[in-house]
Amino acid sequence: MRALVSVYDKEGLVPFVKRLVAVGYEIVSSGGTASALSDAGIEVLSVESVTGSPEMLGGRVKTLHPKIHGGILARGDEDDADLAAHDIGRFDLVVCNLYPFRETAAQPGATESEIIEKIDIGGSAMLRAAAKNHRFVGVVVSPDQYDEVATAVESGGLDRRLRRRLAADAFFATASYDAAIVGWIGDDVVLPLRHRGELRYGENPHQEAAIYRDEGASAWWADAVQLQGKEMSFNNYADTEAAWRLVTDLGAGTVAVVKHTNAAGAARGGSISDAFNRAWDGDSLAAFGGVVAINGAIDTVTAETMGGLFIEVVIASEIEDDAAEMLAAKQNLRVLIAPPTAGNDLDYRRIDGGFLAQRRDEVALEGWEVVSNRTPTVEETEALQFAWIVAAHTKSNAIVIANGPQTVGVGAGDQSRVGAAERAVAKAGERARGGVAASDAFFPFRDGLDTLSAAGVTAVAEPGGSRNDQEVIAAADEHGIALVFTHRRHFRH
Repeated sequence: MRALVSVYDKEGLVPFVKRLVAVGYEIVSSGGTASALSDAGIEVLSVESVTGSPEMLGGRVKTLHPKIHGGILARGDEDDADLAAHDIGRFDLVVCNLYPFRETAAQPGATESEIIEKIDIGGSAMLRAAAKNHRFVGVVVSPDQYDEVATAVESGGLDRRLRRRLAADAFFATASYDAAIVGWIGDDVVLPLRHRGELRYGENPHQEAAIYRDEGASAWWADAVQLQGKEMSFNNYADTEAAWRLVTDLGAGTVAVVKHTNAAGAARGGSISDAFNRAWDGDSLAAFGGVVAINGAIDTVTAETMGGLFIEVVIASEIEDDAAEMLAAKQNLRVLIAPPTAGNDLDYRRIDGGFLAQRRDEVALEGWEVVSNRTPTVEETEALQFAWIVAAHTKSNAIVIANGPQTVGVGAGDQSRVGAAERAVAKAGERARGGVAASDAFFPFRDGLDTLSAAGVTAVAEPGGSRNDQEVIAAADEHGIALVFTHRRHFRH
């Protein structure tokens, strides 16, 4: 039995190869891998001695040879004559991982030549050859597979199902590797999506669903720890993503309650429990059955309050031990402790036969311009900034009314802007009086501002840019409203 071993990442390599040697494998290797194994006292046959050819072109060519690829690609008995004629020995196992192209390309200051030298050729060729010939050859692409493969070898060999699964992993590794190269070298995009599990169903019970991870991308949900509760559903993931991104932008000490990806309420408070109460009270009717996101630690006071409410998911940065014990009584409540959102570059939207792609929307609080006669107070400005962030995370057309750092009325997804204002006012009621409002896009007419003024709103932030801006500014001055143009729109479809 022979194994071809050529890896860049040498984590766990020596103990793995020692287990192969112990069951009778001959090890063929080259370069730094061969040196690492030899230094560990493992007998290694060099690739050069197998091929009869030295490494060349600075190491670019060493395994690209018929005596290597013939040994990997040989089938059953039908290729015995060719193998004998050319003195080629079979390989039963190929262990290979690739140069760190993605990591090198992501390094600030990496030169084009440095990045290009990390495009693996021989490694990819060996992996694809072994994966193609998985009926006869096992292929190992990750240190995470070492223990399973070594255990199988020690138990008599790799069965067909394991070889097929390892081949699929190898093809995915080369495909995602090439996808990273495509993204770096040109305008095309190839998305390598790793299947992470089936979901019970999609948005509705008749829809099949699964969750996939973009290979190489950070993902809060993949690194989150679920402490308790039922499995996450399609809608749970969508709502939790929206809630977690919102509190990330709002900052530490904030809480958001989200329903159907829109905020039912959001708040900052003197404590997490205070912020939670204020967020829930923003719209307690809409909050029922929602997702709660906490940018901070769940304490016992907050846990006790949540214990009496119907909540689908709670996601937080941390949780106190006593709070975790209290929430454990609610067995169906999903509790996740997660890292911050990563802010990956591109958003994709599926359309028939393709995708729309855009840079992720970022909320800015700079460049604002006061266009009314009255300038907002410090308190109004702080409330406007809070409302503006929530509006940027709310489906268009969106109007968000806040009283201090607490939303009291959210008008989301309306077909008209005045309709969104009316919806926000209806939810806020008397709490709108003395509050502020943010509009995710400009007011096309003064009717939206008139509606907010009638409810008692004293300051408004909107992008500006309408041909009727002067009409809207005049309405603000007429009502004594402080009007700020943000000069940035936040449509969310």
